[in-house]
Amino acid sequence: MRNFLALLGLIGLTACGGIRDDLANAPDAIGAFRLGHNIAVVNEPVQGPFSRTVSDDAWQAAMVTAVQDRLGEARYFGDKFFHVGVAVEGYVLAYPGVPLVYSPKSVLIFTVNFFEDSTQEKLNDEAIQITVFEPCCNIPLIGTGFTRSAEEQMEGLSFTAARAIERTMRQNADWFGGTPEILEADDTILEGNVLEDNPDLIAPPQEPPAELLAQTNPPGTIGLP
Repeated sequence: MRNFLALLGLIGLTACGGIRDDLANAPDAIGAFRLGHNIAVVNEPVQGPFSRTVSDDAWQAAMVTAVQDRLGEARYFGDKFFHVGVAVEGYVLAYPGVPLVYSPKSVLIFTVNFFEDSTQEKLNDEAIQITVFEPCCNIPLIGTGFTRSAEEQMEGLSFTAARAIERTMRQNADWFGGTPEILEADDTILEGNVLEDNPDLIAPPQEPPAELLAQTNPPGTIGLP
């Protein structure tokens, strides 16, 4: 089992490298967009089932960093400043669970709003609510609780959240003086709140067998909460 988990973790990390490489690519402009204020608000978000706990400050720092890395002046340097405001509403940072039987997934639920600096106008009518899953987290039969720490899970979710924000901007590029794009679906990004709309995507409804749980989580290890 230990070798099996190590192999799956290696596969996930190898695949993830390709996704992360996109930050090194020079993106096409999104109209006149240039990042102004980069704001992340985290105020006791809902913690979903089978989740590790992290502080609001940690989430705030992770989101600000991810948005800056993706949308900052190193990548977008248009003629007009726009502000991006994110509010973290809920999350699951999956515990190890039971491999092959019970593998909860990690998700982040947030809303995002866009504002033009010169007019202070809000560009979207209503806050845009998005759920993201970790990049490369869909390794068959196992969740990332076995292969990543809480900090690594949070960083991966923030990375995907920033990518989801960038995709939303491209799909609505007219807000920034550009031409809207039609993008292919991404199965790590969903509209809405998965904790409310479809919680079975995070964890199956049944409890894992107690004897298997005991075998997988010996004394002194982290298991289900």
